[in-house]
Amino acid sequence: MSVTLTARPEAGHQIKVARARKRAPKGFVVTHAKSSRFKKGLRSYMAYRDLGIAAATEGRVIAHVIKAITPLHSKTPHFHETEFQLVYVLKGWIEFNYEGVGKVRLTPGSCVHQPPGIRHAELGHSDDLELLEVVVPAEFKTVEVESVEPKAAKSRARPSTRRSSRRG
Repeated sequence: MSVTLTARPEAGHQIKVARARKRAPKGFVVTHAKSSRFKKGLRSYMAYRDLGIAAATEGRVIAHVIKAITPLHSKTPHFHETEFQLVYVLKGWIEFNYEGVGKVRLTPGSCVHQPPGIRHAELGHSDDLELLEVVVPAEFKTVEVESVEPKAAKSRARPSTRRSSRRG
C-alpha cells in the first residue's frame, strides 16, 4: 500500500510513503456466530461455542457462549478454582444458589461475578438459555462439595480439569 501526501500543492512537492501490509497483532481474534458451531462440553445438558479467546491469550482467559440443549441440570454444589469468572445472560434465565447469598435468578442482561472459590449450585434454567462466560485461567478445576454453605461443605475433587468450551 502506498499513500501520496502533498506538502505544498502550489510548489508541486509530493512525498510518497510506502507502508507494508501488517499482520494482525498477536492474540487478535474475531469469531462470528454464523460461522461458529456449538459443541458438547463439560455438562451434557449444555452446548458451548468457543470464542477463540483461550488460544488468543495462550490459556490466560477463556470466553464462550453457552446454551441449554435440555431442561436437565446438575444440582451438585461445587466451586471452581479460578482467578475470575463472569456470567452474562443473553437469553432465557438461569437460577443459582450462591454461598452466603442464597438464590439468584439471572435474566437477559443480568451479569454476575462469581468470586474465586464461591460455592454454588444451579437450581434450574429455561429451555432457551444462552449466556456468555469469561473465566481466568482458561483451564481450571471444578470441585464438588456436599453443600453450598461452607460449614457443611466437605470437598471432593472432581478428576476432570475444565477446558475451553465448558461452564458450570
